[in-house]
Amino acid sequence: MKLKIEDDKSTHMDVKAKVDAEKWFYTPEVKEHFFNPKNIFISEEDIKKYKADGIGKVGSPACGDMMEMWIKVKDNRIVDCKYRTFGCASAIASTSMLSVMVTENGGMTLEQARNIKPIDIIKRLGGLPERKIHCSVLGDKALRAAINDYYRKTGQVDKIEIEGAKVIDKILKITDKDIEEAVLEGARTFEEVQKRTKVGIHDKSCIPEVKDLIEYYKKKYFGQ
Repeated sequence: MKLKIEDDKSTHMDVKAKVDAEKWFYTPEVKEHFFNPKNIFISEEDIKKYKADGIGKVGSPACGDMMEMWIKVKDNRIVDCKYRTFGCASAIASTSMLSVMVTENGGMTLEQARNIKPIDIIKRLGGLPERKIHCSVLGDKALRAAINDYYRKTGQVDKIEIEGAKVIDKILKITDKDIEEAVLEGARTFEEVQKRTKVGIHDKSCIPEVKDLIEYYKKKYFGQ
């Protein structure tokens, strides 16, 4: 009987390992864009020669994730898009695909490009492991920053969109960006977000707004 229990335990562990491996499975599209990234800058010399109309930068190399993006614009369309990143495989693949999406078929308009959501990129990649979905946001944010930079340089300041953080929990000073990051990293319920951020533990009045934000970010990034 003892042997059987051990066998059952071993089988259970094998199944769990298989499930965990499947969660981290990368599609052929992701592998293609990681091993053969499109439109990526490799050398500083290439960057210096490139005449961009808009430049966007998000993240920090000190934190391990950084994205820089350069765009060329003609007749309100993105006709070329380059980038470089210190991010992971998912960040590289996602941004490679994004650079293709905004320039294919003559290029997207700036308004169309700014409305691209991470879930759109993920669909084109055939999916990403859930734990890596937050990586797809890097390119998305850098693109919007580059578009804002273009509008700023061309005097179209009324079209600039700034994504500022709003304090939600007045006691612990937790912002909407903290809630967004928690959802992107896998938290799907208020309890899960609270466990990660401690939001609403002392400031109970913010709980309804936190719940609304969770639903908003789930729909924005995952279509849920």
